[in-house]
Amino acid sequence: MMNLQQFRVLLAIRAEGSLNRAAEVLGHGVPTVTHHLRTLESHLRIKLVDRTRRGVRLTPLGDSFAAEIEPVLARIDRAERIVTAQRDAGVVTLRVGTFSSIGSRLLPAAIAELQRRRSVHVEVVEAEPTEVVRMLHTGEIHAGLIYDVPELPEFAGPELKLRTLLEEPYRVMVARDGELAAHDVLDFSQMGETAWIFSRNESEASTRVLNRVYRSLSLEVRELMRSDDLYMIHGLVAEGLGCALTTEAAVDTGFDVAVRPAEQDLGRRRVSFVTRAGPVPAAVGWIRDILETVVAERGATSAR
Repeated sequence: MMNLQQFRVLLAIRAEGSLNRAAEVLGHGVPTVTHHLRTLESHLRIKLVDRTRRGVRLTPLGDSFAAEIEPVLARIDRAERIVTAQRDAGVVTLRVGTFSSIGSRLLPAAIAELQRRRSVHVEVVEAEPTEVVRMLHTGEIHAGLIYDVPELPEFAGPELKLRTLLEEPYRVMVARDGELAAHDVLDFSQMGETAWIFSRNESEASTRVLNRVYRSLSLEVRELMRSDDLYMIHGLVAEGLGCALTTEAAVDTGFDVAVRPAEQDLGRRRVSFVTRAGPVPAAVGWIRDILETVVAERGATSAR
């Protein structure tokens, strides 16, 4: 009966041209290599190797057989590596939920680095923070990137574990050629007629910040429309139709927009890596650590 070790012996003999060198490469003694070769020849009832003054070489039938088994052995080796990596990672597919703006800037680099180090398949699910948290609770994803306002931590609780990746101050996104862009600092008390683009989710962090600031000024906030499409928001602002709250890292420089600070305290947006509390697959820790490195290398301001 044939086995993988016999195949490895035959391919090593072909590559090395010597029983002694083949034994060294495989970490066997010459008698073991000879035994596997003779057993394989007996099973196939053919001669696989010829001895010459310069060593050994495969017969034509031996070459033909080696050519057939080589890709099979390569696939078996690959399958073994993949299964071993999945075992070590604790998952077959690592599923990560993320929101679009910062997620699209951080996750691709982190996934690329993870896959350079490990054979881990990653699936990204795009969703707003509240949906990411829901999917964590239901087990649909293993980890996520979310954002919130530090002073209003809506995701705090013993069932979740958050690690802050970065914090950024909120800024006002305005049309680059618009009237508001001419100001170095914007005063919300003078912006009562300004229309704003809100998130469709009433509990989204920027929506709560806008409502808080306008309430503190006893002004009513004007709503242009609601959208969670980052490109649509940029496009609307670039056309001068309204403003939006954002952070500098979330701005797409391909649009004609600019960001300005405000006289009022807009607070900060915190981006966190979140998992369920308790044990998690090893791959979750790997990508978390890589994300922290990516943030540090890109000069983001980490929370202390």
